[in-house]
Amino acid sequence: MDTSSKENIQLFCKSSMQPVGQSSFKTEYSSSKEKQRCCGKLKVFLGALSFVYFAKALAEGYLKSTITQIERRFDIPSSLVGVIDGSFEIGNLLVITFVSYFGAKLHRPKIIGTGCLIMGVGTLLIAMPQFFMQQYRYEKYSPFSNSTLSLSPCLLESDSQLPLSIIEKSQSKRTDGCVQTVAIIGPIFGFLLGSLCAKLYVDIGFVNLDHVTITPKDPQWVGAWWLGYLIAGIVSLLAALPFWCLPKSLPRPRSREDSNSSSEKFKFIMDDHTDYQTPLGEKSKIMEMARDFLPSLKNLFGNPLYLLYLCASTVQFNSLFGMVTYKPKYIEQQYGQSSSKANFVIGLINIPAVAFGIFSGGIVMKKFRISVYGAAKLYLGSSVLGYLLFLSLFALGCENSDVAGLTVSYQGTKPVSYHERALFSDCNSRCKCSETKWDPVCGENGITYASACLAGCQTSTRSGKTLIFYNCTCVGIAASKSGNSSGMVGRCQKDNGCPKMFLYFLVISVITSYTLSLGGIPGYILLLRCIKPQFKSFALGIYTLAIRVLAGIPAPVYFGILIDTSCLKWGFKRCGRRGSCRLYDSNAFRHIYLGLTVMLGTVSIFLSIAVLFTLKKNCVSKHRSFRTKTEGTMVSTRIRKENCTTSDHLLQPNYWPGKETQL
Repeated sequence: MDTSSKENIQLFCKSSMQPVGQSSFKTEYSSSKEKQRCCGKLKVFLGALSFVYFAKALAEGYLKSTITQIERRFDIPSSLVGVIDGSFEIGNLLVITFVSYFGAKLHRPKIIGTGCLIMGVGTLLIAMPQFFMQQYRYEKYSPFSNSTLSLSPCLLESDSQLPLSIIEKSQSKRTDGCVQTVAIIGPIFGFLLGSLCAKLYVDIGFVNLDHVTITPKDPQWVGAWWLGYLIAGIVSLLAALPFWCLPKSLPRPRSREDSNSSSEKFKFIMDDHTDYQTPLGEKSKIMEMARDFLPSLKNLFGNPLYLLYLCASTVQFNSLFGMVTYKPKYIEQQYGQSSSKANFVIGLINIPAVAFGIFSGGIVMKKFRISVYGAAKLYLGSSVLGYLLFLSLFALGCENSDVAGLTVSYQGTKPVSYHERALFSDCNSRCKCSETKWDPVCGENGITYASACLAGCQTSTRSGKTLIFYNCTCVGIAASKSGNSSGMVGRCQKDNGCPKMFLYFLVISVITSYTLSLGGIPGYILLLRCIKPQFKSFALGIYTLAIRVLAGIPAPVYFGILIDTSCLKWGFKRCGRRGSCRLYDSNAFRHIYLGLTVMLGTVSIFLSIAVLFTLKKNCVSKHRSFRTKTEGTMVSTRIRKENCTTSDHLLQPNYWPGKETQL
């Protein structure tokens, strides 16, 4: 065909196909417009979902930061505080399994919005006791805020009615790594908010702060624990608003309809007609979905890899939940830091290390394209290295403070055993002191006394919020560098080496947090790839349920029960019942807190090893079956080729018997 004819054909095609070209152009334009609209709504959904993660994590992080404040405010032991912390997860028991199963088939945005509303109202309810209870009452010696009046604590406590009347008078005044990282940012703000609220007096706005005679460094100080719950509740309510404006699902963009490599975020919110709709295109009925619930559950637990990973994660989260819940308390008791500083350190140093570790794990998985087996090895390696580093914290503790009658004798020369602990001595026998009272006084000799009365102090003076005691007989009998027998309100500081130990603790804690969180994304990928696609939503729901029921609820409780066994001095309520612990044995507290964490981590490591061997076994068996199938296919292909060659040879028109012999 010559060139002119080709040009004519091309011109004809252009003229004849012009309308079709216009329609295809319109189709492409509408498709791109639809794609932009779809992507816009998807970005709104992901942004709203990230904000929900932030709101939920903010409330959870703030709850952890208020543990010690709630314990002092309501005068309760750590075990009961653990029950309160664990009850934060109880609401999930009622709905999480069914939401994860039916949520994949119903209007997901509205379900998420309803959950946010319930979460917001519940968070607001946590703060309600502050508005229905009487004001916080702490023990103090004098009702005068600015006075140089000389009082005798020793004689003051011999009269049981005077302190009570004084107190009552004064108190009448971008990828899945991106959403998870956003969820980690929530606790950062939660702990920082907890640090801020811990500096504010609990009854701020209800009393005249000029009449408050204690400071945030005082062991009786209680911060405004309730204020953060109001803020977190409002944030949760605001997070619910966008989901009521989103459709049930988004149409799949045409450019992605035939794509087999569409990302998980599109599969999550787009329509999928193959699994969840009947052949007629009608909506699945609730009863039909309910019939598939038990078979789906059986299918999940019949997967040994999923079951082992579930057990390993549950045990590991037991150690992590217990460790995080009582970490502020551990810093306060072990290193003598204030509640505000403990929350500030955790929020500003530890949790960012966790976020960076999770993000780094996702980057490593993506950049090096690590397989499922490699993800399992990375998950195991991070756990082993993290808990090995955690062991070094046993050596970074501080010794007990010198407390007369509890950790040292009143002479300050020797430690006392459990049976020898006695708050009374000859130096305070005439004072008729209360054994249950805990308003510590630091003597000039560096020894802390449970109260000024038990220190045998005869006189006191106050200037503003500073209260100084003089002529303390018990302080005088112990060796004193200055020779004075005076004291001030508050505990004595820990030994000089404790600040350095605290610095080392922070460094090791940050490295450990980063190392443990490095395996977060690999473990999550392992979870997703060990189950069938149609069971992903249900499997994640069961996983979350198991973590919350078997780790989130019990871990704070039994951690708190064991921590209470290290208490040296219990407080008592006005009704006579036992209250919160005033002083812990630092060594026992350290061994219980760190030992329990490491023990649970070791169990999770052995379960992770079992996961790795199971995965390797499955990979080997699949490789063998694939190899057998491949070899069988090659043999059948070779036989088929030989048969085809023979038949073709016989079908040649010039072929006759004996041709090869003659040739």
